[in-house]
Amino acid sequence: MLEASLAGQLKSLLERLTLPIELVSSLDDGPKSAELAALLDEIAAMSDKITHERRDDDARRPSFAIHRVGADIEVRFAGIPLGHEFTSLALALLQVGGYPSKESEELQQQVRDLDGELHFETYFSLSCQNCPDVVQALNLMCVLNPRIKHVAIDGALFQDEVDGRQVMAVPTVYLNGELFDSGRMSLEQIVGKLDTGAADRAAAAIAEKDPFDVLVVGGGPAGAAASIYAARKGIRTGLAAERFGGQVLDTMAIENFVSVPYTEGPQFGAALDNHVRQYDVDVMNLQRAAKLVPATTEGGLVEVELDSGASLLARTVILSTGARWRSMNVPGETEYRNKGVTYCPHCDGPLFKGKRVAVIGGGNSGVEAAIDLAGVVAHVTLIEFDSVLRADEVLQRKLRSLPNVDIVVSAATTEVLGDGNKVTGLTYLDRTTETSHTLELEGVFVQIGLLPNTEWLAGTVELSPRGEIVIDDRGQTSVPGVFAAGDCTTVPYKQIVVAAGAGATAALGAFDHLIRTSAPAEDSVAATVR
Repeated sequence: MLEASLAGQLKSLLERLTLPIELVSSLDDGPKSAELAALLDEIAAMSDKITHERRDDDARRPSFAIHRVGADIEVRFAGIPLGHEFTSLALALLQVGGYPSKESEELQQQVRDLDGELHFETYFSLSCQNCPDVVQALNLMCVLNPRIKHVAIDGALFQDEVDGRQVMAVPTVYLNGELFDSGRMSLEQIVGKLDTGAADRAAAAIAEKDPFDVLVVGGGPAGAAASIYAARKGIRTGLAAERFGGQVLDTMAIENFVSVPYTEGPQFGAALDNHVRQYDVDVMNLQRAAKLVPATTEGGLVEVELDSGASLLARTVILSTGARWRSMNVPGETEYRNKGVTYCPHCDGPLFKGKRVAVIGGGNSGVEAAIDLAGVVAHVTLIEFDSVLRADEVLQRKLRSLPNVDIVVSAATTEVLGDGNKVTGLTYLDRTTETSHTLELEGVFVQIGLLPNTEWLAGTVELSPRGEIVIDDRGQTSVPGVFAAGDCTTVPYKQIVVAAGAGATAALGAFDHLIRTSAPAEDSVAATVR
């Protein structure tokens, strides 16, 4: 089942097991069950602490549980967790087998303290780079707290469940039979939703913090680079982020970051987090900025108010809040988000197997999405507002060669249609003839660029007509002591490597500002010399 190199890596990892575990499978006569049985037998042969037994005690088939012998601790998968979920499988084996988690002890104790019977079900796809974070977080919760149960379900193998529950985006999580949430979530975020007092405790702790020399707002590549460069100067550095890693976590493949030939968003985000934590940076995650209050005097303190009600003070601030996928802003888009309207073709594409979908946007992202989806769905209609596609010519040639793709240009999407539960179609206006058209379909993939996360700064710092923070070549904004970097700014190229460089520039600019504003007055220096 496993490639030789992958099998060797897993066997080496399994040497860390300290407790015996058993793999308990539920199978049928289908080919996928045969694949799963072979995989579990292969894993069991890698360690004398692992056994495999077929019991057929679960209704979902193929499925299996990883059970700690002699304890009420287990993790369950419905499907074959390879692809992006192979890491989830490896971690589950290790953690059920006694290998400790690297999460903070404080967060682990929060999980242990959760009360009540919590039964989670997570629908994932093997091509989804966002799903492993959720699967791994919930699996760890099972290991830490026996009152918590979790099964991770491959939606492609359990299509009847996906259709019955109208799951149209992954990861989608159910708790005790009711929808819990959809989309990427960290362990910290999940626990925060369950532990209602966690946010108040975090806000109280933040309110007690002393002022920072540099406060970075945002945890993507720009924010990470800024915090590292600031901390290396030996000054008090804080980083407040709504989601550490930012939009890079939703990126499938990264092939152009200098010195890294290939990586994927989640791995790159984890590397950013690890690098930042090598320095003395006070990282405050799950903190959304709400208001910026400039200093009232030169060299005074800038205040950043958070959604939680707490505030942070700093002598300089670096804004690196990034950007998000741009919405069409048409009727039906919000109502049917995750019910057929989606922004991640890699994650959600497998859920639309054999169905008709539309891709909105004719740039590289839109055309690449249409090409990928054409191999999965029945038919793709690509809709572009402009009169021509804007993607690279090589991508356009590939797109036009596909038999199940239609291309519509000079078209403005006007409404997403649905039956109250899911998408059933969309309407668009032909901008050349001014006629309206309706497409019957079941999925709409929006790929029309980025929108800077700067609404909270309106009226405080200068913004461009596109909502980007206006900066100079040192990252300085229109407000003294406030710098900015990355996709939220007027930097012309929205690339990871550009954002990282801009973050470093902003940090150096902030440090230079600190030096100049903290220098003693000239008459004081003259008196000392005399």
